[in-house]
Parts: sequence; structure tokens; C-alpha cells
Amino acid sequence: MTEVLGTQPAPELWLVIATALAALAATAPRPIWRLSRNAVTIAHEGGHGLIALLTGRRLQGIRLHSDTSGLTVSRGRPTGIGMILTAAAGYTAPSLLGLGGAWLLAAHRITLLLWVATALLLVMLVMIRNAYGALTVVLTGGTFFLVSWLTGPDVQSAFAYSFVWFLLLGGVRPVFELQAKRRHGGAPDSDADQLARLTHVHPVMWLFLFHAVSICSLIGGGRWLLGL
Repeated sequence: MTEVLGTQPAPELWLVIATALAALAATAPRPIWRLSRNAVTIAHEGGHGLIALLTGRRLQGIRLHSDTSGLTVSRGRPTGIGMILTAAAGYTAPSLLGLGGAWLLAAHRITLLLWVATALLLVMLVMIRNAYGALTVVLTGGTFFLVSWLTGPDVQSAFAYSFVWFLLLGGVRPVFELQAKRRHGGAPDSDADQLARLTHVHPVMWLFLFHAVSICSLIGGGRWLLGL
């Protein structure tokens, strides 16, 4: 427990930059992104689920699909602030989780970050309602657990920094993808459109919010990671 709550040595700058490039390689090329986007979907749907619980809604279950889509179902009032916050949490969750992770890494809490991520995935697993989703979460959570339990500080640092960079970079692309789909008449029931119906605010304004959160998180988190 002392090791988990304690601090670990900060990695060399070259490692921080190398992990950023590795994360960029996992988010930029389309063939790789089609696989790595599953991790962003976990964060996206986990964000919906967490905020649903925090706002007093009853979380019914989460489904993750092989096409990297997902669905989170909760019960409660169909309108109101709880529903609005739940709907807004999806596209902002990966970036905000990345920002929180960057804050922990800037404080040299590398092992703590890995354990927190493992715990969140374990909690999410309880709410998964399909086999593919369960497999994805088990593999992801198992990776975090094995890295935090079996590896030394250098490997933990490389893995943790790669993970946080991936969330920060991977949180940006889905918003642009959603914008492109809507421009061509797709995704009529997207989070932005649901929020528009709930708040009578145009979907473009919600897209602007998603962009602002993801880009600001990338800038702020990147500065923390680089020690600027």
C-alpha cells in the first residue's frame, strides 16, 4: 500500500516524448485506430455510466460492440440536469480522464494511477451486459493489473505515460468523426443531438463544447506531462 500511495521517480524527457509518439501512432493511422478506439469507447461509456450514478440515476447496463460503438442504459427522469450531464459525459470522459491522469503523473503517482484505472475497470465490468464488452474490459483491466503488479518503475512509467497520452490524443479524434458524420446526415441520435433535444441548444454548440474540452485537456495535460 505504501508503494501505491507513494511517489515514483519521474521518467526522462525522451521517454515522455517517445510515449507521446507511440500514442499518436495508435490514434492517427486508420487501421490501428479501428482497434485502439475500443479503449476510447470504454472511457466514453464509462463516463456515461459514472455520471449517471453520481446524479442519482439507476444504471441498467453497458454494452461495448466490436465496431467500437457502445450503449449505456440508465433509468430515471428523461429530462433534467441528471440526464443532461449523463449525455454530455461520453465525449468528454476520455479527455478528462486523460487530464486527471496527467495530473497524477505530474505528481509522480505512477503506481496509484495504474491501480485507480484497474479499480475503475473492475467496477465497470460489473455493469457490462454483453460478451464482447466483458472480454474487452477484462483484457484491458488485466493489462493494467499485470503491469502494476509485476513490472518495475521504468515499465510502469512507459505504460502509464503511453496510456495517458493515448486518452488525451484519442479524446480529440472522435469529436471530429462525429462532426463529419453529422455533416453528411449521419448519427441523427448522437449525444450532441440528444443534448440538443434536452436543452433546446443547437447540436453545433454541443460539438463546440466537446471540441473545447478535448483540445484544452490535450494542451493542459500535455504541458503537465512534459513538465512545462
